[in-house]
Amino acid sequence: MVTDMNMSWNMDAVSIGYVGLGAVVLFFCGYLFRQYVIERGRRRAYGNASAIIAEAERDAETKKREAALESRDELHKTRARFEEETRDRRQELMRLERRLEQREQNIDRRVDLLDGKEKDFRNRENDITKREEQFRARQKELDVLLVEERQKLQRMSGLTKEEATRLLLEQLEKTLREEKAVLLKRIEDETNATAEKKAREIVSLAIQRLASEQVAEATVSVVSLPNDEMKGRIIGREGRNIRAFETATGINLIIDDTPEAVVLSGFDGVRREIARLSLEKLIADGRIHPGRIEEVVNKAKRDMEVSIREDGEKAAFEVGIAGLHPEEIRLLGRLKYRTSYGQNVLEHSKEVAHLAGIMAAELGIDQKLAKRTGLLHDIGKAIDHEVEGTHTQIGVDLMRKYGEAEEVIDAVATHHSEPEPKTVLGVLIQAADAMSAARPGARIETWETYARRLEKLEKVADSFPGVEKCFAIQAGREIRVMVKPDQVSDAEAAMLARQIGKKIEDELNYPGQIKVTLIRETRVVDYAR
Repeated sequence: MVTDMNMSWNMDAVSIGYVGLGAVVLFFCGYLFRQYVIERGRRRAYGNASAIIAEAERDAETKKREAALESRDELHKTRARFEEETRDRRQELMRLERRLEQREQNIDRRVDLLDGKEKDFRNRENDITKREEQFRARQKELDVLLVEERQKLQRMSGLTKEEATRLLLEQLEKTLREEKAVLLKRIEDETNATAEKKAREIVSLAIQRLASEQVAEATVSVVSLPNDEMKGRIIGREGRNIRAFETATGINLIIDDTPEAVVLSGFDGVRREIARLSLEKLIADGRIHPGRIEEVVNKAKRDMEVSIREDGEKAAFEVGIAGLHPEEIRLLGRLKYRTSYGQNVLEHSKEVAHLAGIMAAELGIDQKLAKRTGLLHDIGKAIDHEVEGTHTQIGVDLMRKYGEAEEVIDAVATHHSEPEPKTVLGVLIQAADAMSAARPGARIETWETYARRLEKLEKVADSFPGVEKCFAIQAGREIRVMVKPDQVSDAEAAMLARQIGKKIEDELNYPGQIKVTLIRETRVVDYAR
């Protein structure tokens, strides 16, 4: 039994030994297989790396060749451009060289020419010097001969030099007088031959260019007198009343042979109306002297302001416009005494307002706005003689000042197409303005030219320091200037009048001549209580 147990243990040990040997063999085989797999992977990786390196080297070589080709092409292009630029510069240099050569040749020719002229000049100078010497010698000889001849003539005629000169002048004067008479007779005959024809042409031209009724209405006012004795009272002692009246109003008072009437003449309608009201009050009152004249004129100016405001309100009421600024109403009233090419500006403005309102109603736009714009479109003319600029620009400034709508301002600014209208309202005002002005007999250009000339005349005189007031009278043939006595002395007055006349000659164009009357007056007023 023990033996069997030993045998069993031996067999188990052998079995265990075989099993361990198998495990060792299997481990060794697995190790060898693993080394084989690792070696095989390494070889495969080496092969792939070699292929990648070879491929990279081939790509690098290809790119290197391409870069070399591109560099070579760029080098060729750069060389070609350089050669072309070099060729162009060489041609430019050659052209400049040729121009320089031509200039040098021209300069050489000019130098030669100048040298020749200088020689010629020297020769001529020498010749002139010689001739001057000869002339002086001849002059001396002639002086001697002249003295001798005069002495001979005096001995032969028995007259002195002064007596002979007087006799010669008397004969010459007689001859000239006879020739003058003949010339005047010929001119008179020619004038008589053409006088009637010329007179008819001048009268026809005047009739075509002038509407006498309109101009008379625009420039003169007639004041009726109760009797002709009143003319003497208006003139006053040594003319002091009429001078005081013209000085205070700036209007020319014409007293002629017209029975029981005097004429007020002036281009400013407001001044003329003030003068008319003042003169009527003076005639009705009967007290006419310088102090009373000044008082009545000042009162008439205040009444005129009230009347102007009423005229403006009446115009706005007729057109149907409300909400105007008080200053706009006053300016509208002033337009009653302003004309443009002989057309009354207030009547023209109302006419434009009505036309614009009618067209606006037809087009379906704001009729009241169109009327408002038409009434105000020429408002700048109320003060265009007092403010610098065109009446359009002055009107635009006034509209902005008194808060008018931007559409109204644009229409006022463009009603003469400068610039073109931007709104339908602007086109309407432009058309209405043209329709009102273009109708037959509406405007007279000569009156506008006349008024502008007188305004310029007053502006020239007013530009001098020390001038207080100035008025153009006698239809622009005289400018009457009042100066401040504390700034202009009697000695300086004559010089100032001359300076005004000189400036008028330089800046204005006018027919005939203009008389400059400068008045320096010191007035002292006191009261007996």
